[in-house]
Amino acid sequence: MIKCIAIDDEPLALKQLSAYIEKSEGLELVKSCTNVLEGMSLIVGGAIDAMFIDINMPDLNGLEFVRSLSSPPIVVFTTAYSEYAIEGFKVDATDYLLKPFGQDEFERAADRVRKRYQAANTVSLSTVDSDDSLFLKTDYKIVRISIADIRYVEAMSEYLRIHFSNGARPVVVLLSMKKMEECLAPHKFMRVHRSHIINLRDIKEVYKSRILLEGDKDIPIGDSYREQFNAYLNSKFISK
Repeated sequence: MIKCIAIDDEPLALKQLSAYIEKSEGLELVKSCTNVLEGMSLIVGGAIDAMFIDINMPDLNGLEFVRSLSSPPIVVFTTAYSEYAIEGFKVDATDYLLKPFGQDEFERAADRVRKRYQAANTVSLSTVDSDDSLFLKTDYKIVRISIADIRYVEAMSEYLRIHFSNGARPVVVLLSMKKMEECLAPHKFMRVHRSHIINLRDIKEVYKSRILLEGDKDIPIGDSYREQFNAYLNSKFISK
C-alpha cells in the first residue's frame, strides 16, 4: 500500500480529500492534517510515500513546504488557484488538482501516483550485474544486495519482502514473484510455495509439507511445487 497524507486547512475540503484517498485502490490514508506542522514528523521521517497537499495555506503554504524538503515524497498539489500550476510542476509534483474536483479527477491523479511509486520501487532484470548482485529500488533509494545472502523471498500482495542470511534488515520491493524468479539462478533458488522462494543452500531439514531453513525459519511446501522440490531432493540423495 502507498502510505498517504492529506493536508488542507479547509475542514470540508480535507474531509473530501481524505475520503477520496480511502476509496482509491492501493492508497492508504495515514493521517489528515489541517496544517503542515501536524504531518511534519511523518513526512520528514520518511513514513509517507505520497502527499496530497493544498498550496494556499496560512503560515507555510504547500509550495514553500515542498521546496524545504531534501527528499520529498510523491507530491500532488490541490488548490483553487490555477496560476500555481506552473510553480507546482517546477518542484516535480506528480499532479495538480484544481478545486473543486471529483472522484474521477482524483483517480487520474492517483493513477499517476501509483505509476510513479511503482517506477521508484521496481527492480528489473537489467539490475543483475556480473558479480551476482542486485540493485533494488526501495524507499526512494537504491540498495545493493548480494544474491548469495538471500535466505528466502516472501510475497505480500503486490510486494515482496526479501530476507537475508547475514542478519541484514529485510528489504521490501514492489515486484512480482515471477520477476524475482527470473533474477535468481534456478540451481540455487527454488519457488516452493506461491508465496515463498528459498535459497536451496539454506535448507536445514525437510518434513512432509515443511522446509526448515537455517535460522529455524519454517517454510510451507505448496502442492503445485511439491513434485519439482521432491525431484531436487532425489537428485541430492547419496545411494549405496
